Amino acid sequence: MSKYVLDASALLALLNNEPGAQRVKDILPESVVGNVCETVGKLVSVGMSIDDARTSVALVLPQVIPFDTELAFKTGALITDTKKLGLSLRDRACLALALMRQNTAVTAERVWSKLKLDVTIDVIRGNAAALPEPET
Repeated sequence: MSKYVLDASALLALLNNEPGAQRVKDILPESVVGNVCETVGKLVSVGMSIDDARTSVALVLPQVIPFDTELAFKTGALITDTKKLGLSLRDRACLALALMRQNTAVTAERVWSKLKLDVTIDVIRGNAAALPEPET
């Protein structure tokens, strides 16, 4: 049984050996992913071939959860709670999956720690409280 849902940013941190990679490596056996397309897209956009991206992801990939109708509605419903922080559809999909599975959402996106949702969020890089507020 999984305990964590990895956002694409967390999986990319692991694949690119970025800050937070060790945290992701430590929890990988207990993790699932619901957004492989974002990870593949980022790898290909920096010049990796699709075959190399497929191989890289397959080497570390935890279980992939299909994006079904129930998850689509949960994802859509999160727009009100996440729009003010600028979260994307892929961000909401990860959060919705974590909510449905009662797992911790794992991300490199510090702004997620400001969310007021009934889900635990593990930010693998720094502390959002230490970030300056965006200028308006």
